[in-house]
Amino acid sequence: MKRFHVNLTVKDIDKSVAFYSTLFAAQPTRQESDYAKWMLDDPFINFSISTHGDTAGIDHIGLEAGDEDELAIIRDRLIQAETPIFDQDATTCCYAKSKKAWISDPDGVAWETFFTSGTSTDYGEDADDVMAALETSKPAAKSCC
Repeated sequence: MKRFHVNLTVKDIDKSVAFYSTLFAAQPTRQESDYAKWMLDDPFINFSISTHGDTAGIDHIGLEAGDEDELAIIRDRLIQAETPIFDQDATTCCYAKSKKAWISDPDGVAWETFFTSGTSTDYGEDADDVMAALETSKPAAKSCC
């Protein structure tokens, strides 16, 4: 089952964790000094925040697949959108190991589709390659997760 994903860039991780923990009535599923994630069932969302973006606010949105087959179905939909896709077959980002496909919508909002296969002890790569690839094809986004 697909889970909606929203990633925000925040200025103060501690203040933001306190705010969103209160809003969601739940503590983060994962928290680091520069990152926090809530895997909520109501609403069914993967909501994450980090200090890695350039500007506070929405960094990117996306769909998290439940398995690689579901990721392939979502990727096929991206192909039908007739917008360039940037694939990452194996990446570490946001303390997770994932397979991803990125696309920008007509207004330049970055969409990330991904399947997470494991965890990592470090934040991982910056999204410079992703953003450069998206920027060459459309107005693009800022970061990874």
